[in-house]
Amino acid sequence: MTIASICPAPVMQHETVQMAHGAGGRLSQALMQRVFMPHLGNPFLDLLDDQAKLDLPAGRTAFTTDTYVVSPVFFQGGNIGDLAVNGTVNDLAVGGARPLYLSAGFVLEEGFSLAGLETIVMSMAEAARKAGVMIVTGDTKVVGKGQCDKIFINTSGIGIIREGVDLSCRNLQPGDSIILSGTVGDHGMAIMTSREGLSFQSKITSDCAALSSMIAAVLDAVPAVHAMRDPTRGGVAATLNELAVSSVAGIEINETGIPVKPDVRGACELLGIDPLHVANEGKLVLAVAAADAEKVLEVMHCFEHGRDAVIIGTVVADHPGMVVMRTALGSRRIIDLPLGEQLPRIC
Repeated sequence: MTIASICPAPVMQHETVQMAHGAGGRLSQALMQRVFMPHLGNPFLDLLDDQAKLDLPAGRTAFTTDTYVVSPVFFQGGNIGDLAVNGTVNDLAVGGARPLYLSAGFVLEEGFSLAGLETIVMSMAEAARKAGVMIVTGDTKVVGKGQCDKIFINTSGIGIIREGVDLSCRNLQPGDSIILSGTVGDHGMAIMTSREGLSFQSKITSDCAALSSMIAAVLDAVPAVHAMRDPTRGGVAATLNELAVSSVAGIEINETGIPVKPDVRGACELLGIDPLHVANEGKLVLAVAAADAEKVLEVMHCFEHGRDAVIIGTVVADHPGMVVMRTALGSRRIIDLPLGEQLPRIC
């Protein structure tokens, strides 16, 4: 009896993630060639080195990192892949940087569908193309079934900060206008309504999108914007509080001026959640001198993701470090940070 007759060749074709896909051997190479390289390939990644060697333009460099563990990984309006790319691009852009390069690290659960993984990678490739960035390096690890929930993704990003721009949470000044780029709560409610056991008649869609093009146009028109933030976890309420505390300034907003889609408002009322506390993944909050506010709005209204942009409030010298909302009834109430995690694993 020959050795070949009792040692069959290992199976190389699988429809789900195997532990061996993360072992660095033949199956790891097969996964790279089957799933990642056809969609993410570029001159930097194609080298398959342990690092990407980049020639960065001169200037200050912005660097950010984030990890995405959203559940479910597929939701109305997107998936964990484009969420990871867009979230990292936006974190660079709100700092005044032109996003250039991203890394992507994957933690995969044994048994996760390879077709699902490829869909996620394709979404990442398309999101990167739209944002004008390249994913230039990455890593893949596989853990046993039950040790993670399908897939976790870490993305880091590098961008170059444009000259003459100084965006910081500490820059707010009394009299500044606070501008919101669109409706609040879309992403968080899309995740909530996608989860098992929750269903609504309407289809609430995530606002997941890269805002770098719109932000660049705003800064071209008004380089003196004081601050920008993307109101993700904790929603607009958390972002406004961070701005107020960092600048030791007060912020006053008007309830009637805050755009909320009717379906999102209804879902929030049913679940007892304030839309201002719900996460967004394609929205922008910025502070700018009142004299420049209309110019900023004019630019934002030219973009799909800024067509609903509106002034929602003003920076004031009173009650420093606090956010106060004038309600539709004319009363005033403090908008504080949420005490706990109302919507777990929304990004």
